[in-house]
Amino acid sequence: MENNEHVNYFDQSIADFKRGTRRMEEYLPEMTRGYFEFTEEAFKDGTIGKKQKQLMALAISIYAQDEYCIIYHSKGAVENGASQEELMETIAVSAALGGGAAFAQAVTLATDSYAHYQQKLH
Repeated sequence: MENNEHVNYFDQSIADFKRGTRRMEEYLPEMTRGYFEFTEEAFKDGTIGKKQKQLMALAISIYAQDEYCIIYHSKGAVENGASQEELMETIAVSAALGGGAAFAQAVTLATDSYAHYQQKLH
């Protein structure tokens, strides 16, 4: 990189997702905007707060073994004030339902991306 800034796997994964989103938007702009408007509305503060919604999304992402979403929602959990203890409880619930594969994704990718954004954003 020209500015010598180190780009790590987590930030690069989010950048890749955004690049793919822009490509989709070129071909299906209304659908893409509609999808993101829907998800933005779903993650607004309501009876359930943003932090809890990010933790729910993280648990589902771990269960589904969706690496991009694990990183994205780990970052969202940090941005919305989730503690290490809340992260671990989220992992436990997801692993209880998703078994060993979910546990493996959780104790590696989810904890590593949480730690990265905890350090980067705080």
